[in-house]
Amino acid sequence: MGGGIALASFFPAWAKPVSSGIAAPLPTVSGEDIKLTIARQSMMIDGKAFRAIGVNGTVPAPLIRLREGQRVRLHVHNQLEEDSSIHWHGLLVPPEHDGVPGVSFPGIKPGGSYLYEFDVKQNGTYWYHSHSGLQEQEGHYGPIVIDPAGADPVQFDREHVIVLADHSPLTPAAIFRRLKANPGHFNFQRQTLSGLLGGKDQPLKERLDWGQMRMDPADISDVTGSTYTFLVNGHGPEDNWTALFKPGERVRLRVINASAMTTFNVRIPGLTLQIVQADGQNVMPVDVDEFQIGVAETYDVVVRPTADLAYTFVGEAVDRSGMARATLAPRPGMSAAVPALRKRPLATMKDMGMDMPGMGGMDMKGRGVDPTAEQNASAGLATAAAAAGSAMEMGTTSGPSGPADMSGMDHSSMASMDHGSMAGMDGASGMADHSGHQMGSMNMRDFGNAPQVKRDPGVQTISPMPVDRMGDRGQGLQDVGHRVLVYTDLIALERNPDVRAPSRSLDIHLTGNMERFMWSFDGRKMSDVHEPIPFTEGERVRVNLINDSMMAHPIHIHGHFFELVTGHGDRAPRKHTVIVQPGGIATWDFTADAVGDWAFHCHLLYHMHAGMMRVVSVRPKGDAA
Repeated sequence: MGGGIALASFFPAWAKPVSSGIAAPLPTVSGEDIKLTIARQSMMIDGKAFRAIGVNGTVPAPLIRLREGQRVRLHVHNQLEEDSSIHWHGLLVPPEHDGVPGVSFPGIKPGGSYLYEFDVKQNGTYWYHSHSGLQEQEGHYGPIVIDPAGADPVQFDREHVIVLADHSPLTPAAIFRRLKANPGHFNFQRQTLSGLLGGKDQPLKERLDWGQMRMDPADISDVTGSTYTFLVNGHGPEDNWTALFKPGERVRLRVINASAMTTFNVRIPGLTLQIVQADGQNVMPVDVDEFQIGVAETYDVVVRPTADLAYTFVGEAVDRSGMARATLAPRPGMSAAVPALRKRPLATMKDMGMDMPGMGGMDMKGRGVDPTAEQNASAGLATAAAAAGSAMEMGTTSGPSGPADMSGMDHSSMASMDHGSMAGMDGASGMADHSGHQMGSMNMRDFGNAPQVKRDPGVQTISPMPVDRMGDRGQGLQDVGHRVLVYTDLIALERNPDVRAPSRSLDIHLTGNMERFMWSFDGRKMSDVHEPIPFTEGERVRVNLINDSMMAHPIHIHGHFFELVTGHGDRAPRKHTVIVQPGGIATWDFTADAVGDWAFHCHLLYHMHAGMMRVVSVRPKGDAA
């Protein structure tokens, strides 16, 4: 794991001396012709040297500043000894310039170049990154800001781009090998015997119940602060990257989660965060104290510090294993108190797709196209939710402990669980069926209502009662005691460009096997699928993402935006990436208006690499092929 370097990154950086602060802005390139060179380099993080892949000699890559309506030519040269690429995340570009090797683009060979050329059709905050292998983990990512052609509806006096990321002394290939050999390799926060004796975390009966199901409620993140240092603009917590302001200014922070595997919970103690944009799309301003940002999401927030004080920007990893830290200050060299890491969350029965309080009150809001179809489909939501059953040993490893969030759960119903031994072989699939994955009448291995899901070892469990979780705060934020952004808070500033009702609906199941680190859609990984998911140009489709795993997945579609179905009608928020909470459903409508082949995948890098990716094909109208 890199020995002392890896362990050092796990402990709170604010326990050590910090630098006087780095107030340098990100390098910026702009204009109609932009040259970008991809190459290996080293980078310094908290005083230590790390290997990296940079663009134009920097990590993050330079900020690309464009203007809506312009045409841009990006000349990309690859100096790596391997193929590379650049994907313009969230930008609406022709498929051959989307930058995904093997989909509609060959990639850039070692020593080769590629000219990306397209019209800039939008404005807002976006980013770019490699879509080749695991290069994104090593620093091959950077921010994009597109200024509007007209007046900007967001009023601000100053802005800063904040790129969140995670970096490890291990190579990405080494991380992936360790995850395949032992998916719990990086989890040092499992429940302990001392925690049990001290009355922390789950009580004994709940631990036994979860143990019988071979599930670890502390399995929140696959890769953690045990190997990662969490970064702001390429700098670690000790580096103290600093964003300057004058008291009274409205400061716009363009926050981009360019990490490989980390969901961050973001807050600035002492300041209200006014959310004004999500995934580059303007929204009605909403005031919060904290927001969760999934991998590949962006949020623009406006803060107004009035005092001549420093404030700490906190990007806390969702599993509480570390944080990205920066400072907002009137002058360089200032710093503010850095809050301690909060107690790490534990998964609940709701995260397993067992919404105990409802027991039959399954929230089907937004699913389907008509009420009858929704009623007929409601029985079919228990789908191949693979990721849930990580076979980690419980109560045997050391690590910090925190209280379990089992609020609202009917613990008495746990007594009805069947904790028998292996129930023999499933004749249809040749797989052993863990009868421990059964809770009363809720069978976590029932494929009957998910006929499109392939039954094989890559699908471990099925969520019996997945529910719409678009109004949930996200893991670790349920009881923080202040305002937290949820997707249902987001309302588009302008009317949606297409307000037609969908003509059909499509269920896509997020599946996997935590014990083998296998991830897929509908039980099939990318390498096993030869046909794309078909759409017809101009059709309006409702997509239901059903997460049958115990892990949140940020799902991204290329070439399109979609509208979240959250009850806001023609002001539904438009996004390109959405977190589908564990055991939950995320529903969106979209118009298939970009002809071509497009990637569709989980943006957790190692999940995508393991197979959680498909190709979406939008065919021209009248094309019978």
